[in-house]
Amino acid sequence: MKIVVIGASGTVGRAVADELGRSDGYEIVRVGRTRGDYQVDITDTDSVAALFEKIGRANAIVSTTGSLFFGPIGKMTAADFNVGLQDKLLGQVRLALVGQHYLHDGGSITLTTGIVADEPIAQGANATAVNSGIEGFVRAAACELERGIRINAVSPTLLTESVDAFGSFFCGFETVPAARVAMAYRRSVDGIQTGRVYRVGH
Repeated sequence: MKIVVIGASGTVGRAVADELGRSDGYEIVRVGRTRGDYQVDITDTDSVAALFEKIGRANAIVSTTGSLFFGPIGKMTAADFNVGLQDKLLGQVRLALVGQHYLHDGGSITLTTGIVADEPIAQGANATAVNSGIEGFVRAAACELERGIRINAVSPTLLTESVDAFGSFFCGFETVPAARVAMAYRRSVDGIQTGRVYRVGH
């Protein structure tokens, strides 16, 4: 079973690749922006298409990547807001739209959102909008995907490993270790459900 993990050099991506890699017969293809078995720019359709052409057919696509803009709404510009739209939102949608054609029948796609889709934080308007958009896309795409292909998303709270970098944005939030979050991705890849958002730690 070939599983393509995009964002595999990040904290969640590494945990997911490690978790799925423990299964016999699973081939994990690690993809990053600058590292990994292959590289991809998810903001560029040609780059995404070239990635899947190189990798070939797969059984599952897991995306744990995507950038957002954090900043006060009073100073935010349309260009600032566009950062998250073009990267985390459209980037992951692009992976699904292109990647579906490279999946075997019965394959799966798993995208990544986050707790701010449900719990807005200061300076997080872009993050809330983007994560909510991804969840809406997953629910709608699940109704239309053909050949038994499934699509889900994982929405973690703040990672324990990321407290030093992002803890000031998430005052009072509980944290979860990346290894626990990775179990939700396994549930998506190995399970039978589609159109679901698996929430971890919230």
